[in-house]
Amino acid sequence: MPLINGFPFIPYNPLSFSEHESVQNVADFYAFMDKRRSVRHFSDKNIPREVIENLILTAASAPSGAHKQPWTFCAVSDPSVKSQIRAAAEKEEYESYNGRMTEQWLKDLAPLGTDWEKPFLDIAPWLIVVFAQSRGAANEKHYYVQESVGIACGFLIAAIHQAGLVTLTHTPSPMNFLKSILKRPDNERPFLLLPVGYPQNDVFVPDIHRKTLEEVAVFI
Repeated sequence: MPLINGFPFIPYNPLSFSEHESVQNVADFYAFMDKRRSVRHFSDKNIPREVIENLILTAASAPSGAHKQPWTFCAVSDPSVKSQIRAAAEKEEYESYNGRMTEQWLKDLAPLGTDWEKPFLDIAPWLIVVFAQSRGAANEKHYYVQESVGIACGFLIAAIHQAGLVTLTHTPSPMNFLKSILKRPDNERPFLLLPVGYPQNDVFVPDIHRKTLEEVAVFI
C-alpha cells in the first residue's frame, strides 16, 4: 500500500464499459432522471427507515472540500415535530408571499402553482433537513461548504428518484427556525428541507419544460 504525504492510498477499481455501453448507459440515465419532477402533493404511505438511511448514505458519499463532509442530515418522522416545522415554515412563507417577494418573483412562481401553505410538511412521511457545518465538531476548519453540501443534496435528490419516491426542494426564508426546532449546534445552519414520500394518487405537476442542450451547454 503506497504512502503519499505519509497517508495510505488504496487501489481504485474503476467500472469498465465499452464505448457503446457508456453511450447507452448515460442515455438511459438521462431518460430516467428527466422523468424526475418536483411534487407538492404527497401520500402519507409509510416508508421504511432503512430506505431513508440508504438515501442519506448515498448523499453522504458525495465529494467534499478536503473530504471534511460538512453536512448533517436530520430525518424527521415524528408527527409533532413535523407539525412544528410546518407552522414555523408557513409563518415565514406567509410573510414572503405577502410582502417580502417582489411582483416579478410572484409572477415567476405563478406557473408552479405554489403558495404559502405547505401541507406536505405534515403529510409526507419523512422530512430530511440538510444542515451545512461551518466548522467541525472539534472546531476544525471546513472548506467549500456551500459547494460540498449542494453536491450532496444533488446526490440525495437523485437517490430519492431512484427509490421511486418524490421530493420538493423547500427553502423557507429565513430558515433559522429549523435549527431551533431540531436543536442543532452553533456550527450548523439549515441549507435545504426535503419532504420525502410517495406521490398522492392522480397527482398533477406543472406543464413546464427544461432548457435544451444548446441553451445550457457550450462545447469548445
